Amino acid sequence: MGYMAPRWLPGGNLQTIWPALYARRFEGSAPAYRRERWTTPDGDFIDVDFIDAALPGPQPLLVLFHGLEGSSRSHYAEAFAAFAAAQGMAFAVPHFRGCSGELNLAPRAYHSGDYEEIGWILQRMREQHAQRGGGPVLAAGVSLGGNALLRWACEAGDTARASVNAVASVSAPLDLAAGGAAIGRGFNRLVYTRMFLATMKPKALAKLAQFPGLFDRERLLAARDLYAFDDVFTAPLHGFRNTDDYWARGSSKPHLRAIRVPTLVVNARNDPFIPAQSLPGPGEVGPHVTLWQPAHGGHVGFPLGPPPGHVQGMPERVGGWLAGFAPSTAAQARAK
Repeated sequence: MGYMAPRWLPGGNLQTIWPALYARRFEGSAPAYRRERWTTPDGDFIDVDFIDAALPGPQPLLVLFHGLEGSSRSHYAEAFAAFAAAQGMAFAVPHFRGCSGELNLAPRAYHSGDYEEIGWILQRMREQHAQRGGGPVLAAGVSLGGNALLRWACEAGDTARASVNAVASVSAPLDLAAGGAAIGRGFNRLVYTRMFLATMKPKALAKLAQFPGLFDRERLLAARDLYAFDDVFTAPLHGFRNTDDYWARGSSKPHLRAIRVPTLVVNARNDPFIPAQSLPGPGEVGPHVTLWQPAHGGHVGFPLGPPPGHVQGMPERVGGWLAGFAPSTAAQARAK
């Protein structure tokens, strides 16, 4: 599963920013999604975007959990959608609360350790896919969604196999404190932190308008990094004492030995958000976990090809690894 970045895109920042803005995500037309609205156990809702399998029979379902402020239209989501379509798989992107274009109803949002939400979504995915005559369920998570997915796999242990055949994370901040410190410094603070807060603060203020008194408005407006934002908004709304408590309890790295389902953990060692020294080594994970830590790739970048490049390689490699645990009827037909 080797990866070599194009020579015209040197460095982790270029390998992060260019793919998100300019690289090709798919060939031909953009993925056409079908949306379902699901009522959550606490009376809220999430929106799930689907692409149905092109072929009849028990095809696999690939479920993708997006990253911070992502959606089914994120560059990596559309690239994964193209991979799934090429394999004849069904594809789904469940939006974390508030990320589908409409404010959710409850006095909460989403967070990096939201494993109970992941578990409920995957259980419903498995049941619904089975009712429709589908086959195995595979799950991938990107960045925040990747850590939340791994955190669920850690908590679920042996029961994870009841929902999924295999899972994969891409560019997940496995150590939230290390990632939070990295994104709060220098260039990262000026570019990435500012970008995230530009959408997160308005959503938080809309939530405050829904629930007056939910948090301190002035403290939120004064937040200049994710640590401060999480301290006033994310942590207290989701049952954590403060940012330090949230980042400690939400991190998947300390629990990776507990995973009992086939799992691929992908992190580029030049990811500007995630210090290479914070990544787990082989001795820090269990036998069901495969680590892939290429030297290059940036944060959810992994571009390939001449300018403008494309981002189809990472979904093909990660999706291909997952598909190895759930061969589709299309793959079986090609093998005959």
